[in-house]
Amino acid sequence: MTPKPFTVPPELEGRIVTPGDARYRLLSSTYTTMAEPAAVLIPESAREVVAALRFAREQGLPLSVRSGGHGLSGRSSNNGGVVIDLSALNRIEVLDREARLVRVEAGARWATVAQALAPHGLAISSGDHGNVGVGGLATGGGIGWLARRYGLTIDHIRAAEVVLADGTTVRTDAEHEPDLLWAVRGAGSGAGIVVAFEIEAMELREVGYAQIVVRIDRDGHALRQWAEHMASATRDLTTAVTLQSHGSALIAAITAVVADADEPRLRAAVEPLLKIGTGLLDLHAQLAPYPALVSTAHLHPNTGQQPSTTTNGLLTAMTDDDAAALTATATLPAHPLVQLRSVGGAVNDVPADATAYPHRHQNTLVIVSTFPPHGGVELDAAWHPLAGRVDGAYTGFESRPGPEAFSRIYPGATGERVIGLWDRYDPDRILRAF
Repeated sequence: MTPKPFTVPPELEGRIVTPGDARYRLLSSTYTTMAEPAAVLIPESAREVVAALRFAREQGLPLSVRSGGHGLSGRSSNNGGVVIDLSALNRIEVLDREARLVRVEAGARWATVAQALAPHGLAISSGDHGNVGVGGLATGGGIGWLARRYGLTIDHIRAAEVVLADGTTVRTDAEHEPDLLWAVRGAGSGAGIVVAFEIEAMELREVGYAQIVVRIDRDGHALRQWAEHMASATRDLTTAVTLQSHGSALIAAITAVVADADEPRLRAAVEPLLKIGTGLLDLHAQLAPYPALVSTAHLHPNTGQQPSTTTNGLLTAMTDDDAAALTATATLPAHPLVQLRSVGGAVNDVPADATAYPHRHQNTLVIVSTFPPHGGVELDAAWHPLAGRVDGAYTGFESRPGPEAFSRIYPGATGERVIGLWDRYDPDRILRAF
């Protein structure tokens, strides 16, 4: 049966993409999930977002909102429903250089933001890949290459422009709709469609960057070494570790970023990392402008090209047993990808109840992913030894939203407040993420 054509409102003329349109293949899916929505709407202003939301509600179809980036969980598209794609809302403006205040629309990607801010000597810590969309990351948290120095992206959001589920457009800041600002900073996907953020950037020009590859033992001693170094390291240092099993060998690839670095500071931060494990296999270090880390070369369409299933949790400290469980997971037959990200530092300066991201005492984010032909069953088996060791979770690396994930991401009083605000601003639950 041929689907009934949509009656497009005047405000959205030329802004709707349906199957058969040449643009459809590049707009229908996310990075991890192939999807077949009935229509993709591409508004270019807040007024057009209101019209798109009204159109979506009138169709009575499932609704997804996408800021244009990766969309790890896949919920930023759907099958048979309507997708509001914000990628045309991508303007970036320095509002006040002295105050380091910038306005970033939700459909921009972080590579473009970094490139636009670099001539002003400014940067925003913003994930670890240039293709990540502003809106998804800036409403979920924002654990990036500068996290220990800068904190989370949400910690520096000073205001937002939001289209609510009833079609009202509001500004939220410390004086106007402060409850909505609290929700936007960590749980924004269920409160409204954020079309723009005002964010306080940091002064930054060059960073130190090192890629280190070491062979590590299977008892986890090397991971303890890494965690102990990070616990005492300067806040300028943020690292990420990827564990890879190669036959009988276990390899750790360590990416280290030193904020606002010169050569002596880069050397001092990196040298202890070279002693981790049982042998240094590779080292590359340099000074570079921040946009080199989240490069415009990362920008690409998202067409379901990297299917995966992912979950995560946080560690306050790393015990011997924690480290051994991590290396054991990395060597399972399903070859799960195990990643460790530095938090702590400036992230933990923020009170736990200041935003909808309450995890302000942990120091390491643990992420585990499986890839086809392996899926959720293998991920659950890989995660089982770690589940009782972690505390909390981060929405950006959870591909299976639901009540169980919600309780880890928004535990206790935080979750109660999130649900209350989602129900206040979206009583019909058309934007509900979980």
